[in-house]
Amino acid sequence: QVRLVESGGGLVQPGGSLRLSCVDSGDTFSSRGMGWVRQAPGKERELVAAIGWSSGSTYYAHSAKGRFKISKDDDKKSLYLQMDSLKPEDTAVYYCASQSQLYGTVGASLRDYGYWGQGTQVTVSS
Repeated sequence: QVRLVESGGGLVQPGGSLRLSCVDSGDTFSSRGMGWVRQAPGKERELVAAIGWSSGSTYYAHSAKGRFKISKDDDKKSLYLQMDSLKPEDTAVYYCASQSQLYGTVGASLRDYGYWGQGTQVTVSS
């Protein structure tokens, strides 16, 4: 029902930008809130950005505010994360996640997400 595949990760220098993409091959993308979650080595997963099913509401972690922007395109069944002014501490595996509940409010907790992609590595280093 939900199958998420991320792309767009890579190596970037500090201060650079990356745009992550996630495509859902299922048929409920437009009805679900989505999020981007990252996990750095030795650290817990962190929800960095989320968007409601209608794109009317967004959530950003403090670490992402002002630098990251989340968006979704229902026609393309795609989720995006534009990351600017990247820092070495942004290095992590980034996961696309879909909420378990249809038509829910924007999910600001990891518990809201029941579907996950395989992740894409982002490395910020000079």
